Amino acid sequence: MKAATINELKQELQEIQPGKLVELCIRLARFKKENKELLTYLLFEAHDTAAYIESVKQEMQDQFEEMNKSNVYFVKKTLRKILRTAGKYARYSGLATVEIELLTFFCREMKALNIPLNKNQVLLNIYNNQLKKITKAISTLHEDLQYDYQREINKLTV
Repeated sequence: MKAATINELKQELQEIQPGKLVELCIRLARFKKENKELLTYLLFEAHDTAAYIESVKQEMQDQFEEMNKSNVYFVKKTLRKILRTAGKYARYSGLATVEIELLTFFCREMKALNIPLNKNQVLLNIYNNQLKKITKAISTLHEDLQYDYQREINKLTV
């Protein structure tokens, strides 16, 4: 089965009655956890971005605290898992500020682990790649916001 284009879906959804549209959304939410999470974000959390960012930061903080630091391998795995979480939640909002906030929080927490990043190339690459993503996202913002965030980034450079 070939999937319809976004434009075709949009046109079809505009013609559907509201009750039927609700049924379609519920059915879509049943299939994948990510669909349900996105729908939850859109219905309950999209109106308060600051609270959304704080809740995601708290979830990331919990993951940092549960990290097994006995071996660098486990640290790398956990860091990648935290990054997947941050990326998923940033994608739900679609806002550059959310992505910047979450990634700067990640970098601050990673730096606070007191793991020598310079001694492990993979950890250093993970850290530097996040700084690149932050810089790229900052470039899409207004100049005043760029300045504020750039000062934050300068504190994070290794």
